[in-house]
Amino acid sequence: MTNKVFIDGAAGTTGLEIAERLAGRSEFSLITLDDAQRKDTAARREALNEADVAILCLPDEAAIEAVALIDPVSGTRVIDASSAHRTTEGWCYGFPELVGSERVATARRVSNPGCYPTGFLALVAPLVRAGLLPADWPYTVNAVSGYSGGGKALIERFEAPGAPAFRAYGYDLKHKHLPEMKAHAGLEHPVIFAPSVVPAYRGMIVEVPLHLDAMANDPQADALRDALGEFYAGSAVVTVHDKQPVGELLLGPDDTPFDGLELFVFSNDGGWNARLVARLDNLGKGASGAAVQNLNLLCGLPETAGLRL
Repeated sequence: MTNKVFIDGAAGTTGLEIAERLAGRSEFSLITLDDAQRKDTAARREALNEADVAILCLPDEAAIEAVALIDPVSGTRVIDASSAHRTTEGWCYGFPELVGSERVATARRVSNPGCYPTGFLALVAPLVRAGLLPADWPYTVNAVSGYSGGGKALIERFEAPGAPAFRAYGYDLKHKHLPEMKAHAGLEHPVIFAPSVVPAYRGMIVEVPLHLDAMANDPQADALRDALGEFYAGSAVVTVHDKQPVGELLLGPDDTPFDGLELFVFSNDGGWNARLVARLDNLGKGASGAAVQNLNLLCGLPETAGLRL
């Protein structure tokens, strides 16, 4: 069976990378619009309702408008790559490793996780569920991303003469990822999120530093690593490293696309201070790769088909 897919926002960075991952796959046929039709509401409505699955690669307001264009009787299922529906009732959070592949496979509306939250939640959510980390802890998240995560405007800024060597932002402490992190990790308090951008096109490192000895249950770093390893055992997408790399983790300016997710637990000799770290491609498991993974599940296909692992 061929599944008809419409990528609304196909000309953007995320949409282009989704199309690349679907190229040559006989299980899908892409519904495409030319440049003039892409901004024509009637043409978009027709494409959205013709599709078996619509993937929305749009700003939040445009994604909400796109959902409203879909006739409830059309049968179109939706994967929204924006942040518009990540904590909305009735939408499935599209992180199969956390919510279960079957839940995604049977959903009508799937909200793709954000890139930074993917790293944070992969590290923290399983440990909170297991009772190893407290839900009421004041967590902080330090993260760095390649500049492609900011879309065309940031790409142009970083590729122009005199481009910045480093960009830190989010100083108003109102980043749109905060509700998503809190809700899906089951936390009592919002996290303090410190995002930044470096002159690498793709790639991301997300870190959660922890004073374990200050927690009432006194967890140990080895126990956290073991719990993550058990939680993701058998996953073809998530790798939990059982040993600490020596010295450093790197992002390269010309890294190749990667749809996996690597998790690390670093600690001091006593195991009472830890740095939980996730390394991923912000355009892979952080965006386009995750959308294709969810698309595979919606269409009853092998979960990792077409992924770059």
